[in-house]
Amino acid sequence: MSEIRHTRGPYKSGLMRRKQILAKASEVFATYGYGAGSLRQIAVEVGVTPAALMRHFESKEDLLVEVLRYWGEQSPKPDGDAAGVEYFEGLRSVMRYNANHRGFLELFLTLSTEASNPGHPAGNFIRERNAQTLERFTWHLASAVQRGEVIRMDSIEISAECRTLISVMDGLELQWLLDPSVELVSLFDRHLDLTIVRWTASGDKGPCSPLAKEVASAPE
Repeated sequence: MSEIRHTRGPYKSGLMRRKQILAKASEVFATYGYGAGSLRQIAVEVGVTPAALMRHFESKEDLLVEVLRYWGEQSPKPDGDAAGVEYFEGLRSVMRYNANHRGFLELFLTLSTEASNPGHPAGNFIRERNAQTLERFTWHLASAVQRGEVIRMDSIEISAECRTLISVMDGLELQWLLDPSVELVSLFDRHLDLTIVRWTASGDKGPCSPLAKEVASAPE
């Protein structure tokens, strides 16, 4: 027990320092981009030497990956029990979080653009994250079709709806970063309202494609 008490302080201090580094690195990368943001600059912001910084992260690339994971952990997720249309309603809280954390949003959108260049260290992370987002959206919209919550859609229509919604979210966020007077949250709420109204309009509802049946019946 005495050994545990002896190591708890330094261990906790190390975790706090690591979290502080990740927060500052997020700000630096968001402001200057990955290419221009330097380890020395991050070390100055944190108040440590570059050598001390490297005790926590093996390389700049390693730091970037950890920053992206940190951002993902901090971002809210729609209610874990939500499914179908209810899941998409939960995106409102995601947008509110993003509006209150401009630095993280700048980082992600900046790296999303930079990562289009072959060999960028964030490339795999960004592509995997985008693919996972599209997969989740597709699953929940297909589930809504299967459950009769929305109008009938085939697999092509489901994919198009999900890609469009993701693009609208990214586009509105970019417009807000360029012009802070843009009402990010209210504009997204309005778009989502119109989208859900269109999805749930009177008409044929229920599964109309193998995708809707397969995706909706598969475990999350």
